[in-house]
Amino acid sequence: MLQIRNLTKRFGEKVAVNDLSLHILPGEIYGFIGHNGAGKTTTLRSIAGIQQFDNGEILINGTSIRKDPLTCKKEMAYIPDNPDLYEFMSGIKYLNFIADIYNVDAKDRADRIRDYADRFELTKDLAEPVSAYSHGMKQKLAIISAWIHQPRLILMDEPFVGLDPKASHLLKEMMRELCDNGGAIFFSTHVLEVAEKLCDKVAIIKQGNLIRFGTMEEVKGDDSLEEVFLELEAE
Repeated sequence: MLQIRNLTKRFGEKVAVNDLSLHILPGEIYGFIGHNGAGKTTTLRSIAGIQQFDNGEILINGTSIRKDPLTCKKEMAYIPDNPDLYEFMSGIKYLNFIADIYNVDAKDRADRIRDYADRFELTKDLAEPVSAYSHGMKQKLAIISAWIHQPRLILMDEPFVGLDPKASHLLKEMMRELCDNGGAIFFSTHVLEVAEKLCDKVAIIKQGNLIRFGTMEEVKGDDSLEEVFLELEAE
């Protein structure tokens, strides 16, 4: 589904991501863990095709994000840590705008918008301008917009920030549902308890370097993910 091969990204003299390689398979929820500035967002933005990288290759279903970014972007969705939505639009106009970009037909988009908006209890707010939304409401709208074209790969940067417990639970269900249907999730989070319970695999990055990865049991052993992370950070 997603192959990252020897990814390197520099900002001047600083190496933000150093020779990182990972393989995310269909059906996997893959967590990406690291402190602020470790290289998580840089990696995600490179995969999403919105940031150039210096060395390496990123493949989405075997297609290079460098050589054919449009094909790759049709297969995925990306939710940044602070979704930058068009606030002059209403919620429903924004969702229809995203559906237009991905050529989602009228019936499918109507069914999906109704389903997801009802589940997130956002239906009554869709006629309101996005500028009037709270942070949590904007996060819900961003999630719905990511799912609307039924991508096979979803990238998320701190997706649970700003969500209430009910919405967080729903998002976890949607993530597992997508992966059970053959999709894949690659997401960063600081909520290690959520990652430990939700993820099939996890990767820990420190100062741009991948320091541990594998199944959750391989990474944490008999300890908690939090204990392992803090131990690795201290080394």
